[in-house]
Amino acid sequence: MAQTIKSPMPGTFYRRPDPESDPFVNEGDEVSAGDTVGLIEVMKSFHEVKAEEGGTVSKVLVEDEDPVGAGQDLVELA
Repeated sequence: MAQTIKSPMPGTFYRRPDPESDPFVNEGDEVSAGDTVGLIEVMKSFHEVKAEEGGTVSKVLVEDEDPVGAGQDLVELA
């Protein structure tokens, strides 16, 4: 059964810590509980989005710098 990592708040989703870095996660990556999968920016303040459970990233549902709403699915885990 697939699990999703949801946005904890509305803002702008960033898949990488800075423009020159690789994304936090890509499809096929293994993640553990507590791993950072992205950042949400709200009014120049950045908040880490962390996996609550471990799994394999089956799909990244949001592109880099997309606006997101609270509770929106960001990453799907298998």
